[in-house]
Amino acid sequence: MNRKTLVLPAVVGLLAPVLAACGGSDGGSGGDAIVVGTTDRFTVSKDDPAPLDPAYAYDVGTWNILRQTVQTLMVQPRGDGEPVPEAAEQCGFTDTGNERYSCTLRDGLEFANGDPVTAADVKFSFERAISLEADTGVFSLLSTVDTVETQGDREVIFHLKTADATFPFKLSTPVAGIVNPKDYEKGKLREGFAVDGSGPYTLEAESDGGELTKVVFTKNPTYKGSLKVNNDKVELASFADAESMGSALEKGDIDLMTRAMTPEQIQKLSEATDSDVDLVEVAGLEIRYLGFNTSATTVKSKAVRQAMAQVVNRSELVADVYGSQAEPLYSMVPASITGHSNSFFNKYGDPSVDKAKTMLEQANITTPVKLTLHYTTDHYGAATKQEFEQLQKQLNDSGLFDVQIEGQAWEKFRPAEKEGEFDVFGMGWFPDFPDADSFIAPFLDENDTLNSPYDNTEIINTLIPQSRREADRLAAGESLTEIQDIIADDVPLLPLWQGKQYVATRDDVTGTAYVLNSSSSLQLWELGRGVSE
Repeated sequence: MNRKTLVLPAVVGLLAPVLAACGGSDGGSGGDAIVVGTTDRFTVSKDDPAPLDPAYAYDVGTWNILRQTVQTLMVQPRGDGEPVPEAAEQCGFTDTGNERYSCTLRDGLEFANGDPVTAADVKFSFERAISLEADTGVFSLLSTVDTVETQGDREVIFHLKTADATFPFKLSTPVAGIVNPKDYEKGKLREGFAVDGSGPYTLEAESDGGELTKVVFTKNPTYKGSLKVNNDKVELASFADAESMGSALEKGDIDLMTRAMTPEQIQKLSEATDSDVDLVEVAGLEIRYLGFNTSATTVKSKAVRQAMAQVVNRSELVADVYGSQAEPLYSMVPASITGHSNSFFNKYGDPSVDKAKTMLEQANITTPVKLTLHYTTDHYGAATKQEFEQLQKQLNDSGLFDVQIEGQAWEKFRPAEKEGEFDVFGMGWFPDFPDADSFIAPFLDENDTLNSPYDNTEIINTLIPQSRREADRLAAGESLTEIQDIIADDVPLLPLWQGKQYVATRDDVTGTAYVLNSSSSLQLWELGRGVSE
């Protein structure tokens, strides 16, 4: 039995359109629910009152709940590639300038409660998400939408402010999910854990003290779309840590576990020769980076940020903490994405304390520079602390910095970051869709997700719009490279590494090669029971 299955990644951005799975929701394995474990934590709080509202949610965990329940016009197909129609029967640009995009809904679409899904509901959903302007910044994905027009019950026309070749991808993200006006108020977020839609599953949530403990996805009998649903029920169980999740898998309490396993767990599973558990490696686009509050006194000088970029040894960091499970990253855009440029390596080359020292001396910066690096203890995996200890050691060993590190739970960390309380902080990113735009615009365009004070008008007003005019993403390379070079020079963000992703599964679960796409989106409809793959 093969203990480790490798799903070879396609070259993202160069794929021809791929046909979606045929038919609606025929199939379903029957029997007991397939139980999937995760260390993602879902909480309701004063700072985060509506974690599962499509107009608010903007992290990989909550999106993975919404993707099962709230239907979008388009969807990412198996193996990535160009998005294909989902709630829509067909979609496409209807002008040569990529500024008018039309979709025709499938006939007979219904919400899970039996209400028809109409073009008016699509218009309502988009206008609601845009007008609410949630502080997560997710509405910025729809920033190029000017007006939404309907023609009859099935046709929706999006008039864009400017050309946006990435718009079909954005229609596949949960913020573009279709919601029922009966369940979602136009001017108010839907608080709590309730979710309703027309997607492949309905949802029942179990919570304890404002924390979601289990989600039960039941096959939606009214679903009509492009996805083939291979099971009748899936449960998503949230664990406090990777160790307890791994123990549950070994005992058979869960059937599959995803993020976030520890490097040690992955290594152990990859080396096992006699086990009922398989490790599946799938293509991934996760990145990690440091963010800077560029208005903070400690890092306001570009020289300080550049010196950090000059000192950090990515290869050493990856080798010591993640081994073969990650690779050094020299741009916010991963190496496998069309438009990637090694801008940070091109500017800084190999790590050099002497070069960093010269940068600080020329800027009259007194050393050692005192900094605190902030990280989240429970959102990106247990190895995050070790990663920041390694960064602390590298910076302090240079003699140019005096660095402390401080960890916080995500529910406190994320609001504090958005309020600008951290000078330097560690974040991860799972792309909204597999395109370079999704690694640039969320951080550098208006209404960025970090609420950053960094504001580069050339990037916002010229380079991002210029890149979006190119339907051929290879042709957008010049604009994208210029953006990456500016980031490397100004260093509002410091890319560290890009990771691989894994699924650990018991032998009788099928469909595991497709349960995660490269953007770390869960596709639970792919799972079934049967002979091991």
